[in-house]
Amino acid sequence: MKIETFVTNRMVKGEDLNHHGTLFAGRTAQWFVEAGFIAAANLTSPESTLCLKIHGMLFKKPVNMGSVIRFESKVVHAGRTSLVTHVRLFFSQNDEFLLEGFITFIHVGENGRPKPHKITIEAVDPEDVELQNQAKALHP
Repeated sequence: MKIETFVTNRMVKGEDLNHHGTLFAGRTAQWFVEAGFIAAANLTSPESTLCLKIHGMLFKKPVNMGSVIRFESKVVHAGRTSLVTHVRLFFSQNDEFLLEGFITFIHVGENGRPKPHKITIEAVDPEDVELQNQAKALHP
């Protein structure tokens, strides 16, 4: 399966801020997982996709109220029952890079137990090949 990028936009509002007046990391984590989930669930289904682990969210810069931000997510690696997404965050207005990280999702059956998804991911673009190698290294 070819790697496809999914885009999710958000406007940062007052209720999204921390005590410093910048985007709260907890809200960012919520949106970050949601963006990764959208990419993973588009390959399987929302009912069979569960978040297992956030492998990191490294902020490069604070985000202020009123900012419009863009999450770009894609599945970069498929294990037997797992899918690993890579998520990046940018300012929508100027494409400035803000954050990135990986998330592992598990494909489950009706009983909630891991179930093989029979998906393979074909990384062709050099950047996607590198992301796939990084994702594989997350699961020794």
